[in-house]
Amino acid sequence: MLAFTNAKEKTSPTIIGAGCKLTGDIKTDHTVQIHGNVIGNVIADTVVIGRGGKVVGKVHANNLFLHGMLDGPATVNIANVFSNAQMTGTLSYYTLNITGNTGLECKLAKRKEKEKKE
Repeated sequence: MLAFTNAKEKTSPTIIGAGCKLTGDIKTDHTVQIHGNVIGNVIADTVVIGRGGKVVGKVHANNLFLHGMLDGPATVNIANVFSNAQMTGTLSYYTLNITGNTGLECKLAKRKEKEKKE
């Protein structure tokens, strides 16, 4: 899969590929796709943790798509948790979508609408 910059928007996703290990924080206004391992905090508009992907740290995003593993707390507006996903920590969300059997061993905390910031 190749990622290209959108010529009009001048944005492209940040991709941590399978087999890659990153130690440190990631902060972007765009999308982060994690298929390898990240030890650190991730702040982005959209965070995708793919199958085989793992994050050890905090996640803060508008949208979370969790297919892999998250070991740490997450504060998101919309959480999409798919089968085979695993998470420990606290998942703080406005909207939660769960598909299939997941390995959630986390605390779920629904955020109040008056706190919502976009």
